[in-house]
Amino acid sequence: MKYRFLLLLLFFGTLVTGQTDARIYDIIEAVSAERIEADITKLAGFGTRNTFSDTLSNTRGIGAARRWIKAEFEKVSQDCGNCLDVFTQKDFVKADGNDRIPKDTWIVNVVAVQKGTKYPNRYIIMSGDIDSRNSDGSDYTKDAPGANDNASGMAGAIEAARVLSKYKFESSIVYLGLSGEEQGLFGGKGFAEYAKAQGWDIIGVLNNDMIGNIQGVDGIISNVDFRIFSEPVPPTETDRQRNARRFYGGEVDGISRQLARYVHKTTQTYMPEMNPMLIYRLDRFGRGGHHRPFNDLGWAGIRIMEAHENYTQQHQDIRTEDGIEYGDKLKFVNFDYAKKLTAVNAITMASLAWAPPAPENVAIGGIVEPSAKLKWDKVEGATGYKIYWRDTTSPTWDHSRYVGDVSEFTLDGIVIDNFFFGVAAVGANGHESVVVFPNSIFR
Repeated sequence: MKYRFLLLLLFFGTLVTGQTDARIYDIIEAVSAERIEADITKLAGFGTRNTFSDTLSNTRGIGAARRWIKAEFEKVSQDCGNCLDVFTQKDFVKADGNDRIPKDTWIVNVVAVQKGTKYPNRYIIMSGDIDSRNSDGSDYTKDAPGANDNASGMAGAIEAARVLSKYKFESSIVYLGLSGEEQGLFGGKGFAEYAKAQGWDIIGVLNNDMIGNIQGVDGIISNVDFRIFSEPVPPTETDRQRNARRFYGGEVDGISRQLARYVHKTTQTYMPEMNPMLIYRLDRFGRGGHHRPFNDLGWAGIRIMEAHENYTQQHQDIRTEDGIEYGDKLKFVNFDYAKKLTAVNAITMASLAWAPPAPENVAIGGIVEPSAKLKWDKVEGATGYKIYWRDTTSPTWDHSRYVGDVSEFTLDGIVIDNFFFGVAAVGANGHESVVVFPNSIFR
């Protein structure tokens, strides 16, 4: 009888912690390469979307582009019974004192919010950039189609809205078009400050910037590799937290790094044909993206993008020199690849939005003992918790144990000195929060 009970316990434990959600596969299948192609074609067809380009024309310039994006979000909202709150958010940027700003300009972002049913003030954001540029970021008259940079990311955000709006989520999802990226991340900065003023609890920002190129300047062609950039620790950490890391570790375990690992794990679970590459850097070497302003305010934010860039097609005037075709043209975008990376975003947001909140406080103990001990604050909506651990040199959480609906647990025989640890909350549907690295110790 006892043996039979243990088998039943093991079976139900597997249902909670080991199952996959069939709805996630449906989301992957619903993402359309054809719709993404149509959207990228439309955006590239505005000629230029430079931040300072025409705002009055209905056929050319950033004004026409952002009005079209807003109209697309409104169509999606109509199709889902007005489930999206669609609006614009803007800030005024002056040319005085900034050599990258040729004239005073309104930086206008386009926003679509799908409110959560249980945690409406918890937000997961997928962003793409509206603006484009040629060789000169201040030249707003010459063509800059920006098919890959970044009509691909913007089209991905629109397509994710079409697919995910068919579902209800416990947390809120934001589909976001940001402007002013090429001149200094003005759109991201303005919207991050807007979200802070509104009191939003942002649990993750997925910045998609160039998700459509598969042929790199290095000669590599791959439609499965993609990069996930994340900073190691938040810039907002205190001196006390920084000093604690010298003794307890955590140099590569900030909130953005945990979000990157979440994307990595979700992709490997549901899209094993893809190769997510964790890049331990805020962004590409010496460069920046729209997730950074959110990081600056203490929120988790990462950049998802192609693995093999082609610099002849980035920030280039359209021309041919020495037999090389320059410019960010539609012909260089692989729409099936853009579909895959859009699906990566969609399933990550769905998994997070269906999951309970992560534990805010996680403590660890077990110093000079043959075991590791963890305590955490329980969170609303969690039916259990999972402890993760890994070798200190491993980039991913490689070991885990579901421990049930408890608030502390001891891993016997696991020496605290040899591993890093974390805790995730698990919902009744099996979806997990991001892993939380311990933020205090006990003896």
